[in-house]
This record gives sequence, structure tokens and C-alpha cells, in this order.
Amino acid sequence: MTTTASPATVYGLVGGFKRFNEWSPWARLDPATKYTYSGPETGVGARMEWASANPDVGNGSQEVIDVEPGQRVTSKLDFGMDNPTTSTISLVLDRMVGADYEKGLAQLKAVAESTMPANAPPISAPATEADANAQPATVASPTEQETPVPPMPQ
Repeated sequence: MTTTASPATVYGLVGGFKRFNEWSPWARLDPATKYTYSGPETGVGARMEWASANPDVGNGSQEVIDVEPGQRVTSKLDFGMDNPTTSTISLVLDRMVGADYEKGLAQLKAVAESTMPANAPPISAPATEADANAQPATVASPTEQETPVPPMPQ
């Protein structure tokens, strides 16, 4: 999936968790889920914990552990099982959560593009030198990369 939003705009949505539920498919599964945020707003150390009685959502945490702004964000996901896993948005994810992320990426695209002024070109004037050299953000759906991710607790 490709978006016309700039990499900086997409990074603003995925580089932390304050706006995660605007595009996350899991937020709609249980609107009563309790969220706790800690660490910086974006970047390494940004953290979100959740608790839900809904077994499709469960309890867990997600923390940004590595960032290359405008390029990729890697998060550690812990669903309360023995083996936390990582997820990298470069913007590519694995097959096991692919269907849910595909929904989320479509919502992410809508949120990112809704912040653009009407009749704006796909890429606005760059705010930084990095943005000046950036290509439009590519939000890829899962392809051939397979990373073991535990299923959501049932």
C-alpha cells in the first residue's frame, strides 16, 4: 500500500503510540481497553501498555526500541507470553498479523492523508534536509518476510 502522505507525516503516526488507536485495528475490538503511556512521546523508549477483558485484545505492551526517522520504526511487542517479539514498520510487516495490519495501514493512510490541506501536492515543501531527499512514504502490506509472532491470547 502506498500513501501520498510524506514520510514525516507517517513517522509522526507510527513513531510513538499517542495516535496509535486512530489507525490500530485492535482499538475497535474493545473500546473499553485501558491504555497507559510512558517514556517520550515518540522515538526510542515510547511505550504503551494495554489491558482488556476481551480475549481478542488481552493485555500487553509495545515499546519503540529502534528508529530511523522517516525510514523505519521497530517496536518490541509483548502479549504477556514467554517470548516477546519485534515488529518493524519500514513500512513492512509479517504474515501472522498481516491481515490486521493491512486494516490498520489502510486506516493509517486515511489518518495521515486527512491531515493534508485540500488540494495539496502529494509531498509538501520539506521541513528538514532529510525530508528534502525523501521519497513518498511506502506503507507495504506483508509480503515474503516471515517473523514468528505469537497469536493474540484467546
